[in-house]
Amino acid sequence: MVIVGGGFGGLTCARKLRGVDADVLVIDKRNHHLFQPLLYQVATAALSPNDVAEPIRSVLRRQKNARVLLDEVIGFDFDERAVRTKEGRAIGYDRLVLAFGATTNYFGKRDEWSDQAPGLKSLDDAIEIRERFLRQFERAEAAESEADRRRLLRFVVVGGGPTGVELAGTISEVARNAIPKDFANVTPQHVSVTLVQGSEHVLEAYPVSLRKRAESDLRALGVEVVTGELADAIDEKGVTLKSGRRVEAGAMFWGAGVKPSPLAEAIDAERDERGRVRVADDLSLPERPEVFVLGDLTRVEKANGAGTVPGVAAAAIQMGSFAAKAIRRDLHNGRGVTSAPSRASLDRPAFRYFDKGMLATIGRGKAVGVVRGAELRGALAWFAWLFVHIVYLVGFRNRLIVTLQWAYAYVFYIRGASLIVGRRRDERR
Repeated sequence: MVIVGGGFGGLTCARKLRGVDADVLVIDKRNHHLFQPLLYQVATAALSPNDVAEPIRSVLRRQKNARVLLDEVIGFDFDERAVRTKEGRAIGYDRLVLAFGATTNYFGKRDEWSDQAPGLKSLDDAIEIRERFLRQFERAEAAESEADRRRLLRFVVVGGGPTGVELAGTISEVARNAIPKDFANVTPQHVSVTLVQGSEHVLEAYPVSLRKRAESDLRALGVEVVTGELADAIDEKGVTLKSGRRVEAGAMFWGAGVKPSPLAEAIDAERDERGRVRVADDLSLPERPEVFVLGDLTRVEKANGAGTVPGVAAAAIQMGSFAAKAIRRDLHNGRGVTSAPSRASLDRPAFRYFDKGMLATIGRGKAVGVVRGAELRGALAWFAWLFVHIVYLVGFRNRLIVTLQWAYAYVFYIRGASLIVGRRRDERR
């Protein structure tokens, strides 16, 4: 059983196959499982990188039938039932689970914009954003005029989904209330944050009342919320919008969308307009039931035509668990496990997504969410967000450290990871 990707879907699938009479191989180009929902906390110096990541080998160390391979999959031979890797390996499989995730979507402008406005999909991204964020305060401290300080401490976040909202709210809160305490020449009045969203409201997937509450909370934190505007150009000094408005900035960050990893193009299957693979109702490829596709890579319709399953951690976890159960079922029934199975020979149920709700945090004690149809806002939503993210973290150590770190930051308003430890991107070239 070969699993490509050690994210939520792939790792869940691997763990759920514990004890089965089969070899499980997890292949990933990175050696760690990343808790992406908390990346923005690393980017804003609240958490350290190792607080939101866990080595895949450590997670699976007690699973005797599981192995981990650090390598990058670059293609597939579905007829020969093998995956090809960057190191020149050809690895055969009886069942293949593809869960290698998504990448930042710059809507065709990656080459022009990614250097100026880094996205937030990996630990490298989070560290890059953190270092740009912190360097602006160092530059502002050394600036010779008030005008220069204000220019350096203007931040722009493009994208009003959960990532953009959480990043903008936290940047404003931290920049105004925590970091200036360490500087002699920087004050909260020097800091400004602008959030740019292409649609008429932030958090478009949320009910209207919660969108408005999120915008109100952002403005209360000092964020300028600009809606109905798309970015037209980004350079080292700011963002130009489609309307012609110019937003000068010291640093820009991108949170405007994701798309399936480029490796998805190697999957011989139909895709939707966003590049997601269309799968059968058991999450396998229509013509190849031995190949499962999970998470951000796949387009899955909700029951009763209620839209598509969102690309969130909870959905990927459910998909990973479902794929493992389907594999177990195939093994138990002895149907087409070591040969190419026909769909008619398999006895698999359809995947059904259970929507546990969605939560987005905006700042200290500020969040919005929908849980089982009930709308949450304010402190209640914030504590719900806090609980959910601690529960989903992999590893007791991470849960304990993150809990203590959050409590410390909440009481004392001090960030625990305000270190500049690497060279800037332009210096690394």
